[in-house]
Amino acid sequence: MRHRLPFAALLVSLFCAAPLAAGTSDQAGAELANGNRLAAVLRTGRNVLSSNQDLINDPAIGDKGLTGSVFVAQVIAAYTAQNGAPPVTDDLSEVQRRLTEAQLSSMAEVIDESQTIFNAEGVGFKGFIPAIFARLVNERFAEKMQAQARVKVTAPGNLVRNRKARPDAWEDGVIEGRFRSAGWEKGAPFYEEVQLDGQSAFRMLIPEYYSTSCLSCHGTPAGEMDVTGFPKEGGAEGDLAGAISITFFR
Repeated sequence: MRHRLPFAALLVSLFCAAPLAAGTSDQAGAELANGNRLAAVLRTGRNVLSSNQDLINDPAIGDKGLTGSVFVAQVIAAYTAQNGAPPVTDDLSEVQRRLTEAQLSSMAEVIDESQTIFNAEGVGFKGFIPAIFARLVNERFAEKMQAQARVKVTAPGNLVRNRKARPDAWEDGVIEGRFRSAGWEKGAPFYEEVQLDGQSAFRMLIPEYYSTSCLSCHGTPAGEMDVTGFPKEGGAEGDLAGAISITFFR
């Protein structure tokens, strides 16, 4: 069962499920809403990490005070400001609470385990950028959720910088056959019920696009080395940059 949803689905609020295509099962509808929540929390975490880059990369400050608990408090505040309610509330379903709490605790653990990097005096750019943060958080989340759920940030094959982020066959097919097609509605996610690793699974892919802040590393001139030591891709604001891939096993 395959569906494409309007961009408004990405802006789903804390208490409202995204609009569903005709014929969508109740289970798929719940999984779609849960996937949108996970993507929203992950994006908030990346944004908070980005907003702390000047602090993290300040060579004159030792202890930055950016512990896991401080970081998660910032994530909760940012999410609440954007969505009108915190990511965890009393009326969440058991599944929603488990997924969200696992994601937030993964963020706290990754930040706490990175204190030596953050607090290195005399060192400027630490290399702990949002992309690395997201990958580490997603890996920790997968450990917590085991065979229940996965989150991954991937990208078109020609834009992948880390081998762990390479799209699998399903992700590549959606990116190349749908997200890069002229007729695809910008921002519309794709979801499908599939067989994966011998299990029934709900998979969804949410496209992401370059914003102005991305272009210092991914913009022009193409081939010029960015601050992380990778050649810039020559991207422009609004170009397809990647996708958040979410899987729920049944």
